[in-house]
Amino acid sequence: MLRLFLIGCAALLAAGCAAEADDSAIAPALELTGRVVDAASILSPAFEAETTAVLEQLESDTGVQLVVATTPDLQGYEINDYSLNLARSWGLGSKERDDGLLILVAPNERKVRIEVGRGLEASVKDEEAASIIQDGILPHFREGDFEAGLRAGVDGLMKEVTPYELKEAA
Repeated sequence: MLRLFLIGCAALLAAGCAAEADDSAIAPALELTGRVVDAASILSPAFEAETTAVLEQLESDTGVQLVVATTPDLQGYEINDYSLNLARSWGLGSKERDDGLLILVAPNERKVRIEVGRGLEASVKDEEAASIIQDGILPHFREGDFEAGLRAGVDGLMKEVTPYELKEAA
């Protein structure tokens, strides 16, 4: 009986380790090189510099780290898995607060996602992130203007992470 129990525990432990190993297999091959990572080469240097300055100011004002990234492809993964593992592998946001944000665009696959750290889920709810994508980002993307779409996404997220008291006073 004890032997069966130990075999069962070993099987569960092995399955857990295998699942953890599978998670790391999804780790995207993008390198975090700054606040804007344009691996798909769809952004101008001027936009990257302007957005980097805005994101630096956001982090200075709020402590929230937001990164904008583009990827040439999702390597066969769903964008949800890819973006989550990318944010985790990059360690976005404060480790204690888990307050990182990621806007990920895969233009060749026509996908976009906003990844929100758990520490910001009260400020940036799923429906708010979806609205930023649907109403702010996608209309510009449909016109072929990735920069305007990403600017709208950054602006929308910045409004959401502003401290609640300041949002109410505005």
